[in-house]
Amino acid sequence: MAKHPFSAVIFDLDGVITQTALVHSDAWKEMFDTFLRSHAEQSGEPFREFTHNDDYLPYVDGKPRYKGVASFFESREIDIPFGDPSDSPDAKTVCGLGNQKNVVFNQILDREGVKIYDSTLELIHELRKEGIRIGVASSSKNCAPVLEAAGIIDLFETRVDGVVSAELGLQGKPEPDIFTMACDNLGVDYDLSVIVEDAVSGVQAGRKGNFGLVLGIAREDNARELLINGADIVLEDMAELGGIGGIDRWFETGLDEDCWSVVYHDYDPLKEKSREALLTVGNGYFGTRGAMEECDAGEHNYPGTYMAGMFNRRISKVGTRDIENEDFVNCPNWLSVTFRVGEGEWMDPGRMKVLAIDRRMSFRDGLLSREILVEDASGNRTRIS
Repeated sequence: MAKHPFSAVIFDLDGVITQTALVHSDAWKEMFDTFLRSHAEQSGEPFREFTHNDDYLPYVDGKPRYKGVASFFESREIDIPFGDPSDSPDAKTVCGLGNQKNVVFNQILDREGVKIYDSTLELIHELRKEGIRIGVASSSKNCAPVLEAAGIIDLFETRVDGVVSAELGLQGKPEPDIFTMACDNLGVDYDLSVIVEDAVSGVQAGRKGNFGLVLGIAREDNARELLINGADIVLEDMAELGGIGGIDRWFETGLDEDCWSVVYHDYDPLKEKSREALLTVGNGYFGTRGAMEECDAGEHNYPGTYMAGMFNRRISKVGTRDIENEDFVNCPNWLSVTFRVGEGEWMDPGRMKVLAIDRRMSFRDGLLSREILVEDASGNRTRIS
């Protein structure tokens, strides 16, 4: 019997092992702001700087270099040629600008050096001591030089980075290719492997690859975004994990609970009607859609209760034929409960700001549970369980 219930851990590099995520962000900003100023002068449009929260995190972070350039320009509706990876850093192409960013990144790295997250390094040493296979998977083509500069390249049995991806034609995050390739190189099953990521695109890749555990590291105050996009567990630092025992506990109890549940960590009005159907509670005689108690039937929500024997029979003319249909009738909504704080507005997640939400349907006992934190127009915050 194996000593531990999992076989391997595949780490992302920037923001997980090394403190280079901000170096990348600074390099991207320097390159993009230079381009955007020139573009503004030529087009007559106002200059809008490249920012960390609004641009780097949603469009660039975790993605292969050229894909990040293209994604950002698409968000700004700027059209430039893609070019070729061999383009000069001075070329005004997607590839040229990506290469220019790499020059800037290496200049900053030479100037400031490489810092390591001590808690991640401690876990890596613990895993190696216990015989767990270790790999690193990164979109960066600078992965090997960074690991060498940090003096830790020999800690990893396999490395799948931007250079390897280009050679093998692997798709970048949010596709899971670099993680599945790392597992293949180690000869381990995906469902017995752990992915450690700090980027939204990285946890999306982890979810797509159906790995046993996707561990999100929220370095950017983005815990909720990581949960929404596929992380099973989110920490602010690896020290919170409790070492290898924290991973053991997930595979022994957490994974089983996760497989017997459906969970949503966000409130998306456009998806609510489908989610209400998937969160329905019923016993074969009586079924109630998983709508929130404070919601009325409308464009985005549809509370509904259906009972065996409660149906409507109608005849409809289809062409030249009379067709008789029997459909369940929506019985009166018994869920309806709402409230307000003082003279504030009545609780309605469709109108209030949803700061956090967690809904879980357990298939073991049919229990639907919900916790939501909302803020009204007056700034009142209310937590409902």
